[in-house]
Amino acid sequence: MTASRSPPPTSNVPGTSCEGRRRRNCVSTRKAWYRNLDEVTTKGDDEVTFHLKRPQPYLLVLLASGVSPVYPCHVSPAQMRQHPIGTGPFKFVEYKPNESVRLTRNPDYWKPGRPYLDGLEFPIVASVATRNLMFIADNVDMTLSYGVSMPLLRDIKSQVSEAICTTTTDNGARNLIINPVKPPFDNAELRRAVSLTLDRKAFVDILVEGQGLIGGVMQPPLDGIWGLPAEKLAELPGYDPDVAKNRAEARAIMEKLGYGPNKRLGVTVSTRNTAGYRDPAVIAIDQMKEIYIDGTLEPIETANWFPKVIRKDYTIGVNVSETAVDDPDQMLYENYACGSDRNYTGYCDKEVDALIDRQSSEPDPEKRRQLVWEIERRLARDASRPIIFYTRAATCWRPRVKGLNLVVNSVFNGWRFEDVWLDK
Repeated sequence: MTASRSPPPTSNVPGTSCEGRRRRNCVSTRKAWYRNLDEVTTKGDDEVTFHLKRPQPYLLVLLASGVSPVYPCHVSPAQMRQHPIGTGPFKFVEYKPNESVRLTRNPDYWKPGRPYLDGLEFPIVASVATRNLMFIADNVDMTLSYGVSMPLLRDIKSQVSEAICTTTTDNGARNLIINPVKPPFDNAELRRAVSLTLDRKAFVDILVEGQGLIGGVMQPPLDGIWGLPAEKLAELPGYDPDVAKNRAEARAIMEKLGYGPNKRLGVTVSTRNTAGYRDPAVIAIDQMKEIYIDGTLEPIETANWFPKVIRKDYTIGVNVSETAVDDPDQMLYENYACGSDRNYTGYCDKEVDALIDRQSSEPDPEKRRQLVWEIERRLARDASRPIIFYTRAATCWRPRVKGLNLVVNSVFNGWRFEDVWLDK
């Protein structure tokens, strides 16, 4: 959340440190978004110029993603974590670890008459079930945005008949990450076999009661605007709805590589130790048995998970794509471009990198979409990061909450609450 206004003489570029005017000493995992940024210059307190190496029509989408704050250079990152300042509709009041975050109305907000609310309070509750019980008991006005699973949504609706709930597709896909430099998965055919054995519909039916979507790298339609339509998705390796046919092909590959009923491949399957990661990992292990692969689950605590995958210290993992907005520049540069910190598999294809740059420079949306779909085909062929499925989640609020506007393809862009008011 942003807070009180404090115009700086210069500003930190999102994803960079604040040393000089040129982009250097980057510290953000999202710095790959800005590899096309050459320089940022300022003129006074209110004017900033971004100098790009080439045209990038969709840069503004990245800047508006909700995770691209511009903050004052004279305030250290450590200070910002404990007492953030900015120009948003609310000002920071207090943060109590593992208890709550409190904000108050910013009287200097740039939009006259906003926000309507006097303040916001966010209780910090680790348990999803406990958070939903707080809503059912009317201890909070609304749930965490996109924080209600399909089973819990049914529970809320049965106990709070007046609750207003909306469901949308989460644009962070569950996926396998396969380390392409660790034998035997340095063999592209073996990675292809793993991709072929996935029964994506089973994941959706088991984990989200049939409410998820099957898609590729980009968020699928209708919530997503760049994802492959169903008929084109079915043409990609492993996406044919005939699972038996896919697995027969996968077993043939495995047998050609020397595996079979009497020579099975043992592998450790690593994942973050939270339900959203762990549950699909268990299903993936079960499905890999169909092609002579025996997986052992390795749950990793959150604090260690991201350093582990950044170090490429895994063989196979189950991950959730960290995403911020439904735009190819965000997804492709962050997760698939050569050298990106969030490119957890280390995938690097110079031809694909060139295509990523081409789609980034393309101003025509339809031409850009065709380039993005070609990238999708190439990524599916490599199979180092097979997409499993996209979940759907809900947000619920009491009828007294008015003016709430949620975003369907960016989970971080609906939290300003500048137009929200309570009818009590």
